[in-house]
Amino acid sequence: MAESDGRIFRPTKPPGATLECTQGIMGVIFLIIVYINDCPRQPYIPIYLLVMGVVSLLMNVLVALSCYASLGIYSKIWTCFVYLFIFCWFIAGNVWIYSIYEPNYNKTGSSMDPYYNKTGSSTDPYYNKTGSSMDPYCNKTLYLFAFWTTNLSYIMLGLIIFISCCLLVVQ
Repeated sequence: MAESDGRIFRPTKPPGATLECTQGIMGVIFLIIVYINDCPRQPYIPIYLLVMGVVSLLMNVLVALSCYASLGIYSKIWTCFVYLFIFCWFIAGNVWIYSIYEPNYNKTGSSMDPYYNKTGSSTDPYYNKTGSSMDPYCNKTLYLFAFWTTNLSYIMLGLIIFISCCLLVVQ
């Protein structure tokens, strides 16, 4: 405890939910590292998830750090930058995830095909000699995790807006 101007300063503890979320995020990062190369259809999806996990950990560190150290305006500035980055990165992730809905989940059906990536006269890298476009696969666990966590973000946003509107009407 530190004393200043006769008052006792007690640092607040970070919320327990922050510490629990940190453990969950670390588990998700491990899952993504396992599947990092399992989505050639859209290779940015695992990178998107990995960066979101790391940034979420960074946000948890900022929350915990602000509880123990008085960083003043610098903490708020960094938090604003991180939120701006999360917003922009979330939009990019939406484009990557929803643009390939619903991908080929079968790894052996596309990349093992003898005509896979035989471009011939087409400029499409997934065009084959038979004239059809072969979609490379995306791991089902990885894609569905990205898809449903994005959908869950929208559901949570909708609930927050709905509850906020209800609270405004009640007051």
